[in-house]
Amino acid sequence: MTHYMELLMTNQPWNLIIYMAIPVILAETIAISELYLLFTGKDTGAVKTLSRFAGIIVGWYFLGIFINLLFTAVIPLTTANDWRGIVDVIAVGFYLLGLVPLFGIALLDMNLLSRTASQRERNKLHAISVGVFLVVAHIAMIFGMADPNLFSTQGVMENMPGMSHP
Repeated sequence: MTHYMELLMTNQPWNLIIYMAIPVILAETIAISELYLLFTGKDTGAVKTLSRFAGIIVGWYFLGIFINLLFTAVIPLTTANDWRGIVDVIAVGFYLLGLVPLFGIALLDMNLLSRTASQRERNKLHAISVGVFLVVAHIAMIFGMADPNLFSTQGVMENMPGMSHP
């Protein structure tokens, strides 16, 4: 099992809630809000406020997750050479890559990024960031559920019929 999946399965249900449910629910709230705002043409109101609040919270929340996992998982796994293959690295790497779009959303919603851009341009950046997060999160989930030795050639020759090994 990948370290990503192990993290989610350990300490049930808390790790699943902390590392998966909260960030994804907040990101989905933003995504649904984006659709509502796009179809109604509104740039103000309760839905915009909800989206902005969710964006700020998820960006800072995920920054905390990133820092925590960097020091408790990524650095120790790397220094001890304990990764379980490239699939494991991709799963964890793409999960942590979610910081870029999520923190970007927080900076947009706090008016610290693209503050001179038009509202339409800011809305585009916001929507693109949500889309990027959903893509990297799904890549992390797919690779996280895969066998970590999926692309490994280690052990393949030993298990082939007729092949001898020293």
